[in-house]
Amino acid sequence: MEVLSSRILIRPRDPEVAWAFYGGTLGLAVAREFPGGVVYFLGTGHLEVSGRVPDGEPGPDGLWLQVRDVEAAEAELRAAGVTITRGARTEPWGLRECWIADPDGRALVLVEVPPDHPMRRDVRGT
Repeated sequence: MEVLSSRILIRPRDPEVAWAFYGGTLGLAVAREFPGGVVYFLGTGHLEVSGRVPDGEPGPDGLWLQVRDVEAAEAELRAAGVTITRGARTEPWGLRECWIADPDGRALVLVEVPPDHPMRRDVRGT
């Protein structure tokens, strides 16, 4: 199987609220719009927010978003009224993380990869 492209797909309770959050509050750039949906650039990937979740709770999906400065991102989002579910801190695995919630309560983890973290090294030759 050859994967040519990919994107994360979420179904919000209220698309207008979700679009305002992802496009406005988080400031994600629009890659494509179509009736009933928006695809945002998400670093080197894409996030499609389209359709509507049926009555009930959204699924257990979540997003991992790498940022340059997790404390600055937390402060910016806190000032914008975003729900911070866990403030910025260094995790036992060495990443700096801050957890937030989108309007549907979906978990988003903001991640800063420190310069000395193993994720920044090419370990294929070792």
